[in-house]
Amino acid sequence: MAITKWKKENQNDPWTELQTLQNEINDLFNVDRYPSSSGLFDRNVSPAMDVFEDEQAFNISCELPGIEQEEVEISIAANVLTIKGSKNDEKEANSGKYYRRETWSGTFQRTLSLPVSVDINKIEAELKNGILLVTIPKTEEAKPKQISVKVK
Repeated sequence: MAITKWKKENQNDPWTELQTLQNEINDLFNVDRYPSSSGLFDRNVSPAMDVFEDEQAFNISCELPGIEQEEVEISIAANVLTIKGSKNDEKEANSGKYYRRETWSGTFQRTLSLPVSVDINKIEAELKNGILLVTIPKTEEAKPKQISVKVK
């Protein structure tokens, strides 16, 4: 005998039970119940971003495939780094119908709070092969220092 969770819903309505079953199947297979829209923020998707730290700087790698350098804007205000840009939709010449489209077009924006110990005047950015690399050097005070200990 299987034990199932009792639901307080209207047990006499078969349509409610069918909708509940459909929702449980969708949850099981992680199927979206609503069609996704075409905008980047509408789909809750943003370019992937990696942030890593070494002894000299904070390094940010952001995936921006198909985006030109002129379409990306990087700014800093109050130790918050903002990467903005847009990707234009490239319409195909044929007049066919999409059955599945996973590429996106539109605008995006990613923000990242920076620690106080960065030198914002020496930030460097490079867009190469669809990867934006941003290097944010640390201040001299934040860099690790080696202190020698003398033994007497």
